[in-house]
Amino acid sequence: MPTPRELIAANVARTRERIAAAAQAAGRDPAEIKLVAVSKYVDAGAAALLVSAGCHALGEARPQQLWEKAAAPELAGVEWHLIGRLQRNKIRRTLPLVSLIHSVDSARLLAAINDEAATLGTTCRVLLEVNCSGDAAKQGFTAEGVRALLPELPNYAHLEVAGLMTMAALDGDDAVARANFAALRLLRDELARESPPTVMLRELSMGMSGDFEIAVAEGTTIVRVGSSLVEGLRR
Repeated sequence: MPTPRELIAANVARTRERIAAAAQAAGRDPAEIKLVAVSKYVDAGAAALLVSAGCHALGEARPQQLWEKAAAPELAGVEWHLIGRLQRNKIRRTLPLVSLIHSVDSARLLAAINDEAATLGTTCRVLLEVNCSGDAAKQGFTAEGVRALLPELPNYAHLEVAGLMTMAALDGDDAVARANFAALRLLRDELARESPPTVMLRELSMGMSGDFEIAVAEGTTIVRVGSSLVEGLRR
């Protein structure tokens, strides 16, 4: 029976192979796609095994769990990504820890992060979350909401709005996921043509364990993969 370290290493290698195959099938360079290992399913010890397997970017959905893992000695030096919802009262503690916030879902939150980054004397990289599926249970801007916000982005002097994020419809099949991801890519391409000079919308964060190959085919630059990486691990 493989050890947890061997199991996670094999899962990571298999996932990277799948990303590479999907990229090559789409005529893309696999190096264009960043793997963020979602560590919300495991404790700090297992998350450290992900790092030892080459996953140096870890994603957490809840700020409190990110704070706890970021304080773990075995996870020193990790590049942290917040992929879940951020409440305004958790911004101050979260900002110094994260490399990228994927889930900015309102102009109010965008302004609050900018204000806190100004207080800290730093710049925060963020993605705007777009609800491409139209699911009522999901957060995020509408496409029209992002278009309306675009001219205002240079006013957020302490933010780098690096791109867009979405999740596929909860109840959809692969065709629906493909349509959702294609919609985000087309929106990003449209906005990039119209963006103010200081706004570079290079990143697309889309694709999780069940659909990341579809996302790669549709142009994602970041995939957020969790359960596939810890499959078989007794937690």
